[in-house]
Amino acid sequence: MAEVKQVIVVRNDLNIGKGKIAAHVAHASLEAYKKAKRENPELVEQWEEGGQKKIVVKVESEREIVELFEMAKKQAPAALIKDAGHTQVEPGTIIALGIGPAEDAIIDKFTSKLKLL
Repeated sequence: MAEVKQVIVVRNDLNIGKGKIAAHVAHASLEAYKKAKRENPELVEQWEEGGQKKIVVKVESEREIVELFEMAKKQAPAALIKDAGHTQVEPGTIIALGIGPAEDAIIDKFTSKLKLL
């Protein structure tokens, strides 16, 4: 049985607080989870029973996170998270991306070279 995980990608180029980062990581995790549960409930169940492994990594630009989303969404559940713009950034600013739960090997194709947040 393949290992399963979820990776959350956060933009590191925005000057935003830790609380906003934490909230957007949670949004990305939940939205990607909901997509995965609809697409492959058995794999999600395996992930849940295996401890719900999550890894949070960073990118340095909006371009980088959008390109990653475009590649990942073809092979794994992926959710791009935009801010409402009420506080620290403009409305629609992309802050985070959730990928998976999916098999480690699939997610690693896109995220293995990214540094931990």
